[in-house]
Amino acid sequence: MFFSRGTKAELAKLKSNVAAQQKSLLASLLASAWVVEARDPYTGGHLWRVAMLSGKLARALGLSESEANRIAMAGFLHDLGKIGVPDAILRKPDKLTDDEFAVIKTHPNIGARLIASHPFSPLVMNAVLGHHETPNGRGYPQGLSDAQIALDAKIVGVCDAFDAMTSSRPYRRGMPIEKALQIIASELGQQFDRRCGEALIALQGTGELEHIVGHSDEGIPLAQCLMCGPTLVQVRGSHAGGHLACPNCTADYVWESDAAGHLAAKPTGNKASADALAPVADVVQIEDLATRWVSALEVLQAP
Repeated sequence: MFFSRGTKAELAKLKSNVAAQQKSLLASLLASAWVVEARDPYTGGHLWRVAMLSGKLARALGLSESEANRIAMAGFLHDLGKIGVPDAILRKPDKLTDDEFAVIKTHPNIGARLIASHPFSPLVMNAVLGHHETPNGRGYPQGLSDAQIALDAKIVGVCDAFDAMTSSRPYRRGMPIEKALQIIASELGQQFDRRCGEALIALQGTGELEHIVGHSDEGIPLAQCLMCGPTLVQVRGSHAGGHLACPNCTADYVWESDAAGHLAAKPTGNKASADALAPVADVVQIEDLATRWVSALEVLQAP
C-alpha cells in the first residue's frame, strides 16, 4: 500500500496527538492515585517506592523495558481502591480489629471496579486486583493459588509487602532491609512467589534497594516530623521558605536550605494552615513518571 507524503505526515501527526493524549490521561490517573495515598499520613512515597521496586524486579526477572514500565505503572496504581476505605480505619494508629481488616480487604475489588472502564485497565488490572493474592491460596480477594496469580500481581505484591515492612508506622519503626528480606525468604512459596522473592533478595547489597527505601522520589528521603517520624514528603517543587504540614499531627514546618542547598524541614511551633494540609499531587514527579512509562501504552495502539 502506498501513501502520499502528505498522508504520511498526517498519520504521523495523528499518532503524535494520540500519544500526547494518552500521556495526559496517564498523568491524571497517577495524580488521582497520589491524592488517594495522601489520605494516610504514614504512606508518603509508598506508591513511588512500590513502582520503582516493581520496575527493578521486573527487569531482574528478564522482562522487557516496556513490560517493566507497565508493571511499575501498575505498582503506582495498585492501591487506588483505598479511596473506599474510611479514614477512621485507614489512619488508625493501633492494630485493626477483624471487622476493620475485613474493610481493608475490600480495596482490591474497589480498585478493580474503579479502573474497569478506564482505557488503561488492561495494563494494570491484574496488579490492582491481585496484589494481595498469595501462592498458598490464603490471600484476598479471590483466594487464588500460585498458578492462578498473574506475574504482575506477584511482582507488585512482594514489593508492596517489602515496602510496608521497611516503612515506619505509628506503632513501630521500619525494619532494616536485611530483616525484611529474611522474612520474605522465610515465606517463599507461601505468602510470596518464590521466583519473585528470590529475585528481590538478590538485589540486596547492590545499592538498588537503599536508594528506594525511605525515599519519596529519586534522591529525596522522607523528612522527619519531631512528633510522628518520617511523615514529611518533599516534592520536587519544594523550596526554602515554603511551608508543609505533618499529615498526622498537623504541625507546621518550613523548608530551610543549608550551605550545600539541601532542604531540611524545621518546625515553626504552629499548627499548619488548611492549605498546607490539603493534599496536592507532585505534578513534577507525575509528569516525569508519565514520560518514563509512556512506552507501556504503545501496546494499546497496536492493531
